[in-house]
Amino acid sequence: MRTAISKNEDVKGAMQAKSNAAHGLRDLFENGLKDIYWSEKVLTKTLPNMVKNASTPELVNSLKSQLNESKEHVSRLEKIFQENGMKPTAKKCDAMEGILKEADGLIKETDIGAVRDAGIIAAEQKVKHYEIATYGTLHAFAKTLGENKAANLLAMTLDEKKKTDATLTGIAMSTINNQAHKADAITNIKA
Repeated sequence: MRTAISKNEDVKGAMQAKSNAAHGLRDLFENGLKDIYWSEKVLTKTLPNMVKNASTPELVNSLKSQLNESKEHVSRLEKIFQENGMKPTAKKCDAMEGILKEADGLIKETDIGAVRDAGIIAAEQKVKHYEIATYGTLHAFAKTLGENKAANLLAMTLDEKKKTDATLTGIAMSTINNQAHKADAITNIKA
């Protein structure tokens, strides 16, 4: 049997949730901007570790390019905040934090070389797919809200994320995945 105290705690918790809840599309848009802003800022800090751990020159160059793009994406997001009369504010994105934690684990748990490079690409593509989903959603929200400047900036970033994803697939398929697969064969021979 539930006590009156636990019922009151449930009501109090529900009221707090409602006060922090998004009440409309604009709130969802602003919350999404804060999440992706946090994500982009964190990526500018985590990509250098991926660069340091990658061994294939093509992958290293792609990751360096992504780092420069992430810095530009932070600037674009700051413009969107300013256009909407908001202070640029980062809100921790649990999804991106989880993806990046997994990426860090992949780096630590893989052999240096093609196997680690394949893991870095896999991790970075998870990042890109999350970003593509987020920027696509924010672009749609901006268009619906009549925020045309924001929609244009978000569309630019979305296109860049899609191109980066395609580049990573190309790098993986051209050499890295096959080299990582050969490492399987060598390991099986030794066993």
